[in-house]
Amino acid sequence: MLRILGLLLAVVTGCSFGPGNLQTSRSTDLEKRRIRRIAVLPPEMASEEQKPKAPFTSPSPARTKTPERQAPELLANLIYSTMASMPNWQIVSESEIREIEQGVPHTNGVARIRKLGQLVYADAVITGRVQRYRERVGDEWGAKSPASVAFVLDVIDVRRGDIIWSARFDETQKSLSENIFAIGDISQRGVRWLSAAQLTQAGVKKAVSQLHELLVRSSS
Repeated sequence: MLRILGLLLAVVTGCSFGPGNLQTSRSTDLEKRRIRRIAVLPPEMASEEQKPKAPFTSPSPARTKTPERQAPELLANLIYSTMASMPNWQIVSESEIREIEQGVPHTNGVARIRKLGQLVYADAVITGRVQRYRERVGDEWGAKSPASVAFVLDVIDVRRGDIIWSARFDETQKSLSENIFAIGDISQRGVRWLSAAQLTQAGVKKAVSQLHELLVRSSS
């Protein structure tokens, strides 16, 4: 009886993902776009904290090592590794992107994205923005403050320059006592509080899986 009560307590106090943490939209003519080869570009940090306070001001070494400033690189790596692990589409290698980037001026806007895509013979480019990246305070079994992550992914058609698919992941972990409807996630992630990196990974996997299903289905 005590063991049963213990298990019930773990379920009630365990952490979960709430419904609606991922919203996506897509072009109505995606099936006609013939997207086969995709390049992953490094996302950007959208937070105001990441913008220089004055011209030519460089952040101190201590600040550049914070988890928030590492979030864009983490997101890019997770997008690439997740996409590369899935079949039936071509993902441009990271080394090829790094090599090409050196020769393209670092200007903002779709023009540079399209240029990079063209140089690696990609049909589309996926990029994104980290909007929030707050680390968990505590450990996986007892967090004083949960991890909180928000990011946006955009897939841009290299030929036309328009966004053909977009996803926004926004999640602050909650206990099951706060959100009992997310109990189904326990079978996949267990009863624990995730770090910000783990939360980002879960969001990327969820978003990329939807994109993969959509593009593979449209090409069949």
